[in-house]
Amino acid sequence: MAGSTRPFSRFEFLIAWRYLRARRAEGGISVMTWISLVGIALGVMALVATLAVRAGFRAEFVGTILGANAHVTVYKPFYEDEDGVQTNAFRDYEAAAARIAAVPGVVRAAPVVRGQAMVSHNDSANVAEVYGISAEDLNAIPGVAQSDQSLGEISDFEKGIAVGSGIARDLGIVPGDRVKLIQPNGARTAFGTSPRVNAYEVTYIFSVGRYDIDKTRIYMPLAEAQSFFNREGGVSEIEVMVADPEAVDGLMKPVADVVGQDVHLWTWKDASDAFLEALTIEDNVMFVILALIVLIAAMNITSGLVMLVKNKGRDIGILRTMGLTEGSILRVFFLCGAFIGVIGTLAGVALGCLLALNMESIMSGVNWLSGGNAWDPSIRGIYRLPAKLQAWDLVRAVGLSLILSFIVTYFPARRAARLNPVEALRYE
Repeated sequence: MAGSTRPFSRFEFLIAWRYLRARRAEGGISVMTWISLVGIALGVMALVATLAVRAGFRAEFVGTILGANAHVTVYKPFYEDEDGVQTNAFRDYEAAAARIAAVPGVVRAAPVVRGQAMVSHNDSANVAEVYGISAEDLNAIPGVAQSDQSLGEISDFEKGIAVGSGIARDLGIVPGDRVKLIQPNGARTAFGTSPRVNAYEVTYIFSVGRYDIDKTRIYMPLAEAQSFFNREGGVSEIEVMVADPEAVDGLMKPVADVVGQDVHLWTWKDASDAFLEALTIEDNVMFVILALIVLIAAMNITSGLVMLVKNKGRDIGILRTMGLTEGSILRVFFLCGAFIGVIGTLAGVALGCLLALNMESIMSGVNWLSGGNAWDPSIRGIYRLPAKLQAWDLVRAVGLSLILSFIVTYFPARRAARLNPVEALRYE
């Protein structure tokens, strides 16, 4: 029998499964082993759900960045114009935008006038970041033109301005209201520079999904912005959108080459790299912490198997005298622990996926129970906590749990294999 036994033969699986199904009074699975199975399931559930939430948060955060901001910003350093005034105005912006748009991989190049102004309505006021942009380019910004919570008509943009939902909420603005924009560096006169105060109709209210953008941003027609910010004949920068934002670094040199060397380029990664790097570090730390929880749960398998080996000493002696090798005994008890690890892992993955798929509903309930303080968009930046299940995260969670379970199972199984059959049967 020993010579014909193949590793992990059918009878080894049958013996291992019979031991696991046996009642405790018969020397079967112990309470400690049940605890280890439940512990592994909960640990894997927490790992899967956490990885999904972190992936969802990152995807939502990056999506709101790319949905409302330029992937690459092209601007000029300050220089002295013909009047001796320091400026960074982009004069040949139309030709430069056309050349940039022709670069392979570039989707759109939009000339933009950018400045700050105070916006007031009735007795309320706020500081806003104003973007002067053409109606065509505004319609190409997905976070603005495809806003799910928009009010008004974006097609009327040329008749007024588009305002972020945060500003509209703070100032009590609805489409059709008129607001005042105040710009301190206004008209130049013989007596100096006087503030410029213009009134505009709000034709469109948008929400891009980012608290800081919705609370500060206003879009204005390009020609009106040039006049309002004293940029006649020029723009502040050219916003470039690319087909693959993750590969934006590879387009830096081609864009710089077609524009000229007297420009600066600033990518979305440059603006958000520190925060995204912090998210990556946090992901790694959370993975390590949750891996330790899974390890602690898996260590309970060792205790359960040690008790099982002790209770099955007589069976081990009989099986050895029947011709089973040490390897067969090792594999039988290894399979006992492996079954616990596999069942616990599968249960944990199922529970983790269920938790991740219902994360928004769960967070809504928690937010309701806490009076709306569980998720503050002014701190987190985004309005919701999504979860995104990724195949690689599931593979990592399953692989970690199974590897740890198999490792801790090996040692008590090895002890069972080395048990002397004579000693095991001596007192029976």
